[in-house]
Amino acid sequence: MTVRGPRRIVQSDWIMFLVVLILLVVGLVMVYSASYGFALFEDGAYEGRPAYFTKRQAIFLLAGLGAMLFTWRVDYHVYRKFAVHILVLTVLMLLVIAPVGRWIVRSRSIQPVELAKVGAIIYIAVWLAAHGEHIRDISLGLIPFALLLGGIAGLIIAQPDFSSAMLLIATATAMFFVAGADMRQLLISFLFGGIAVLAVMFLASYRSDRVRTWLHGPLSDPMGEGFQPIQSLVALNEGGWLGVGLGTSQQKFVLYAPHTDGIFAIIGEELGFVGAVTVVLLYALWTWRGFYIARCAQDVYGMLLAVGLVSWVTFQAALHIAVVAGLAPFTGTVLPFVSYGGSSLVTSLASVGILLNISQNSTGREGVT
Repeated sequence: MTVRGPRRIVQSDWIMFLVVLILLVVGLVMVYSASYGFALFEDGAYEGRPAYFTKRQAIFLLAGLGAMLFTWRVDYHVYRKFAVHILVLTVLMLLVIAPVGRWIVRSRSIQPVELAKVGAIIYIAVWLAAHGEHIRDISLGLIPFALLLGGIAGLIIAQPDFSSAMLLIATATAMFFVAGADMRQLLISFLFGGIAVLAVMFLASYRSDRVRTWLHGPLSDPMGEGFQPIQSLVALNEGGWLGVGLGTSQQKFVLYAPHTDGIFAIIGEELGFVGAVTVVLLYALWTWRGFYIARCAQDVYGMLLAVGLVSWVTFQAALHIAVVAGLAPFTGTVLPFVSYGGSSLVTSLASVGILLNISQNSTGREGVT
């Protein structure tokens, strides 16, 4: 395993690092604000313990920072050498570890699927880089890629975790496009991929119910699938321009899991339009720095790995915000770096470490020609 010394660390993208730190601080504050009422009144191990989720989030944050520092110092080319091992571990995690762990732990804060997504992105980056110009060939590029992605996404859907599978598909498609896929391949992918997604979506009644409620408006089922979207929109509306004030949200007593799936609604209510837009701009800045790192990567593999890791976090943040704002059907998705959740926070920070390692090995300008 190769590590880089302090002089290489200095060359890393410090803007990305600082943006992540700001989001982590926002997250810790908002997890406390959104969860203390939830912890006081809900049944469970946290009943009557208003700081329960905040303390756990602080532990997850420290673990995540440790993971970030580790992956920051490990040369990202190491993952390429063990790509097959990573794929096997990813499959085993989805087939065995995730179901068994969920049965034993019974906790939403521990999600092996999050780690599996990182493993899948690493392998896909290696696979795409190795195929080079063959990506443009349908039989050598598109079909094998679709089979690989479909297999991994299918295992994630079986957890069941439909939203994570869709995020992985979107991320892998972005990587496929950057790797050199032409427009014909993308149109074929969207056509058959869209049919497959619709088929899977309507296999489960709760998924189809959510889509119908979204299409007809949440008021069409106010006490069912429309309840959470309605309460999220109420929270955003109550926030106005400047918010009702930190810690004074009323919707956190109504929303289900306001510290995870609904945290952006609480941000909008307590910090207002200005606070919500500021958070969105922080993600936009993070995304810009991430794609800049990808452009400056010293090789195609590094570029694709960076694109994958950045796209995953960006798409997940966009989906969370879109769901809260009523722009997408309801699905349980956390806001990266901000929402409560151990696996999500640790893996997201580990991914930031990989991005920082790619940046410290870059040329400082567009490095892939």
